[in-house]
Parts: sequence; structure tokens; C-alpha cells
Amino acid sequence: MTTLILVRHAKSDWGDARLDDHDRPLNDRGLRDAPAMAARLADSGVFPDAILSSTALRARTTAGFFGRTLGLEPELREELYGAPAHALLEAAAGSGVSSVLIVAHDPGMTVLAEQLSDGGIAHMPTCAVARFTWYEPDWDVASAVEPATWSFDSPR
Repeated sequence: MTTLILVRHAKSDWGDARLDDHDRPLNDRGLRDAPAMAARLADSGVFPDAILSSTALRARTTAGFFGRTLGLEPELREELYGAPAHALLEAAAGSGVSSVLIVAHDPGMTVLAEQLSDGGIAHMPTCAVARFTWYEPDWDVASAVEPATWSFDSPR
């Protein structure tokens, strides 16, 4: 079985216009939603083998909450910052594990979730979690066919 979990970073703080986009922290809602969504994922019994995260502060912080809850150290990947959908799927396929959680950004997250859910997920709001499962044993096969199942959860 192969599993991809997409997590859009939690809500970021736009209060300091001087900050570079890469350096924006989470706001209060983001700091509340990230641990709550991580706990909901763990409560559902889903524990990935790895967490890959964009290097942006808001993504790293979100990934940190998921990592602490799931007992994993997130691996930071520069190429996930602003990555398009195909690059997100390629990162999962190249992860070396069969179950991976990726924390990254829109529009790539929404585009990939929409593609994999055949339009069932039209938007990935901040801190949303979309899970896709294939019965195929490896990423080469899994990424070539539709997922057997998918689910979506959002803090709102």
C-alpha cells in the first residue's frame, strides 16, 4: 500500500510587511489549528513513515507540530517552497518510503489534491489534510493510476 498525505501549511501572519514571504510565521489561528489537525490525523490511526516540508517558516512550523504528534522529524526540502503539483508528487515518489506526509503551499497543494481526487477536493484551505491511498506497493505504479481511496479534513 502507498499513502500520500498533503498538508497545506497553517494560517500565516501577514502583520509585518517587511518580512520576506519565506519568513512569515504562523498567526494565532495557525498556532491553534496545526496541533489540532495533527492530533486528528493521529487519532484516525494514520502514521506516515516520513514528513517532508517546505523550508518556509510557516510550513516548517506546521510540520513541526505534525512531527511531534506523529513521532517523526520533518525533513526540510527547499524544492517544496512554491512547488507545483507534479513536483510534490515527485518528492513523495522519491522519498524512499511508502507513506509520506508533505507540508507545502498553494497553488500546488490544491492542484494536486484536485487531480488526485478527480475534482472532489476543489480547494485546500490552510492546515487542510488530504489523504490518498493506493493498493499498489510502490510509487511508480501508484503515481500512474487513480488512488483507491481518499479523504479530506479541514480545521474549519
